[in-house]
Amino acid sequence: MSGLRKTVLLIEHQTETQTAITRALEQRGFRIRPAANGEQGWELFREEKPDCVILEMMLPDKSGLELCRDIRSVSKVPLLMLSAQDDAVQVVRALELGADDCMTKPIDLNVLAAKIKALLRRASGDLLPAGRAGLRIDCPGREIYRDGVPVPLYTKERQLLFFLIEHENQVFSAEQLYTRIWGMEQTGDERAVKVHISNLRKKIEDNPSNPVFIQTVRGLGYKFTQP
Repeated sequence: MSGLRKTVLLIEHQTETQTAITRALEQRGFRIRPAANGEQGWELFREEKPDCVILEMMLPDKSGLELCRDIRSVSKVPLLMLSAQDDAVQVVRALELGADDCMTKPIDLNVLAAKIKALLRRASGDLLPAGRAGLRIDCPGREIYRDGVPVPLYTKERQLLFFLIEHENQVFSAEQLYTRIWGMEQTGDERAVKVHISNLRKKIEDNPSNPVFIQTVRGLGYKFTQP
């Protein structure tokens, strides 16, 4: 990201949550424009043209999903939705309407800040720095290069790899990855995740048996880490 302060529009009606998020993000250098309802949020969105939007699903005057749809009809701004309930149907609906990511309350403020930075990095077209394998990752283009040469990826490999990249340093179990990539309506074997992880390591790691980028967290799952 550039040295300029990024503006985040925070549409959240719960005062305590709004205050906590505002403080946490301001401490990390962001400029926060808070709104307590959908109407105010929409007005600020049009006035401010923010770099990123954090949007609560349940607002007092309007559905956050409706506002997500309205924002997506006019802008590709990075948009993260917050939900008070762990409702998979609502999350899927939000993603279908164009949300880039979702988080369920209570919010881990460190994770939230990391997600915002990742979304802004993707939107800006920044490339992740090279690792020991000479790796370059073009997030907006969803392409990956080794020593300047494009790495061929199958569809599920690409989806899996970029999901991990976009949630850098977060650990996901094989079950969670299968649900995210193959879909909740799918039935299958979590070994598919392990096979795809193995294939990705062969393609992007210098030493697949001692991976630098796609790491195994024993007993928990997998994460993507920049060396």
